[in-house]
Amino acid sequence: MENELTLKRFIDIRRELGYTQTEFAQLLGVKNTTADIERGRTKLSGKVVEELLKQFKINPLWLFGDSDQKHLDTSKTSVIPKVVTVDSSDQDNMVLVNAKAAAGYPQNIADTSWYRQLPAFDLPIPEFRNATYRGFQVEGDSMLPNLRPNDWVLARAIEHIDYVSANKMYVVVLQDSVMVKKIERKPNSNNITLVSLNESYPPYDIKPFQIQEIWEVSSKLTFNIDATTETGLLKQLQQSMEELKKQMGQIK
Repeated sequence: MENELTLKRFIDIRRELGYTQTEFAQLLGVKNTTADIERGRTKLSGKVVEELLKQFKINPLWLFGDSDQKHLDTSKTSVIPKVVTVDSSDQDNMVLVNAKAAAGYPQNIADTSWYRQLPAFDLPIPEFRNATYRGFQVEGDSMLPNLRPNDWVLARAIEHIDYVSANKMYVVVLQDSVMVKKIERKPNSNNITLVSLNESYPPYDIKPFQIQEIWEVSSKLTFNIDATTETGLLKQLQQSMEELKKQMGQIK
């Protein structure tokens, strides 16, 4: 049977992650509940240890008391750009991926010839030096009010998912789609949450291996700029309210 330390660690993991014995059993592929494992009646199977490592990065050696390192990083998923394009003087240039091209981007991500059909340019601004940037066109309204449909974002390549910060926006290239989202990572969870700024779109979870590339949005190109400011809108509203009140007064 397992030693007490192993059982204690197993129970601690479940409690830290906030699962009931039934929920944890379901996640780990155990019948009904983990109660028997926790009482030391049922052996901790290799399958359960494997699931703890796969889903929650729990180091098996830590579980059995042979290591102080609780987590192992099993997701050495590289999110570095699969292809970088250069101009005639061997400088990285900025490829522009419009909405139509974005539909084929995940499938052609490593095909150098595919990139040649996309427009590319060089922005001689200090902010765009010493890193790889790519332009992506925004589809849909999930990032309103910050990004409008058909805006363009210029985004910098990220090497590893650990460099992602919660208060920035990212172009996330999944296995079948390209989207602009905020990325949230919960402690002790293997999932990554993609969050829209427009609250009518619910956040959803993905696994790290589903991500092919991550680009951090650094600036945007927006069109249809008009001169209505927030204060202008407020004035309009106030005027409308005054007019309504007058009309109400006349009706009385």
